[in-house]
Amino acid sequence: MSTPKDEPSIIGTASDAKSPTAPSTSWLPRTLLWVLVAAAALHASYTYCWASFSIVIYLFALLQLAHAPTWRKAFYPGLAAGLLIGLVRLEFFWRIFSGGAVMLWMVFAFWIGLFVALARLCLRWQAPQSRRSYLAWFAIPFVWCGLEYFRSELYYLRFAWLSPGFAFGAGADYVPLRQLGTYGLGFVLMCLACAGAWVWRKSRWKAAAILLAGVGLLRLGGLLGTVSSQPPTSHSVQVAGVQMEFPTEKEVLVRLGELIRKHPESELLVLSEYTFTDPVPQKVIDWCRDHRRYLIVGGKDPLDAGQFFNTAFVISPKGEIVFRQVKSVPIQFFKDGLPAPQQSLWNSPWGKIGICICYDLSYRRVTDRLVKLGAEALIVPTMDVFDWGTNQHELHARVAPIRAAEYGIPIFRVASSGISQVIDRTGRELATAPCPGDGAIITGTVQVGSPGRLPLDRWLAPFALAVTALLIMSTAVRRLLARG
Repeated sequence: MSTPKDEPSIIGTASDAKSPTAPSTSWLPRTLLWVLVAAAALHASYTYCWASFSIVIYLFALLQLAHAPTWRKAFYPGLAAGLLIGLVRLEFFWRIFSGGAVMLWMVFAFWIGLFVALARLCLRWQAPQSRRSYLAWFAIPFVWCGLEYFRSELYYLRFAWLSPGFAFGAGADYVPLRQLGTYGLGFVLMCLACAGAWVWRKSRWKAAAILLAGVGLLRLGGLLGTVSSQPPTSHSVQVAGVQMEFPTEKEVLVRLGELIRKHPESELLVLSEYTFTDPVPQKVIDWCRDHRRYLIVGGKDPLDAGQFFNTAFVISPKGEIVFRQVKSVPIQFFKDGLPAPQQSLWNSPWGKIGICICYDLSYRRVTDRLVKLGAEALIVPTMDVFDWGTNQHELHARVAPIRAAEYGIPIFRVASSGISQVIDRTGRELATAPCPGDGAIITGTVQVGSPGRLPLDRWLAPFALAVTALLIMSTAVRRLLARG
């Protein structure tokens, strides 16, 4: 059985050079240009709040790389763009993992290269004046969304940061996150990039007009979503936290005393993940009873055989531990305890509060479960070590505003050395504490109101992953049949 010249192939054929999508002899310099444009556009979107929408240019540039004569000439430029991004934005991997960072940078870049190769596969479906051309462009956003969902949530090296949605971490109200969600926003942004790329070679002015119009509509959607999101009837709680990294028991007691002297109105106090590397000391529990305060604090809940749960403890004004939440997704390559056997909500005096520990907030499958249980607010004790660098802290601080805007619930996040945040239900930061910031205090009013709501991508992302898997499997089967 022979393979037709227009047969889509994930590994390419000798006839690729005759493909209607094949570039001219200027392929190499143009490819280098689009690699640089992709990396520069993503860096701009993550550096300047006003440049967040340049993430569309990043996606557009990746689509230009997909117009390659072979799958290798699509995959490797995508890989190069990913490395240019990772080496700068994820430089803290070297601080944490030393030489192992090289492998992690390659893993991050691999997903971008794979998308470009699969986008090329979709474009190979094209035939001039054929409906299949429209189908190809329609499939690409599903491929993007499916890959982003898998690499962020579903395998061992899952890592959600640097997705297009997080480019709006400093301006979560710029886009309709409440309706679309992070993955849904990435899907819509890729649809916009595809629309621009489709007409790019016919009319660059029309392509630019499409991109600008799409950005304008997204911005309008963000504004309308914020205006229409009226605050529900709620109970307010005065929350305060203090940043400490590996403190002693005595230091914790001193800082808690300072906190309530400066902010006596505080009803709920929050300390970071791993404030204690053992169970909560009895003196701290007694302090809560003596000063009539609720306290959420991170520590270890020991198990047999030297194992433990990384746990957030809730201590009541009666001096009792009334709630525990274990970290759901321990960090890879760290001794971070066993994963939580279950998730539940703390039925606080002010309403139902969900507790995420550190990177748990980065995973939608974790936060979705809390919202489905009826969470009306999230408290997030976090350990971000100062030695990891400011870049890591700034990237991590993009997550909480996005989650608040997605679900429509407030978030109070306390990090060991910054950046701590008070965020309202629209994703706006009401207060922050800096990095570095040992001893810095953060306070604010958290409105515990109606439960959050899951956005559209709760269903879209798994469906997109199924479409992507079907595309890859069908291509593999067709190749096997062709060889037979």
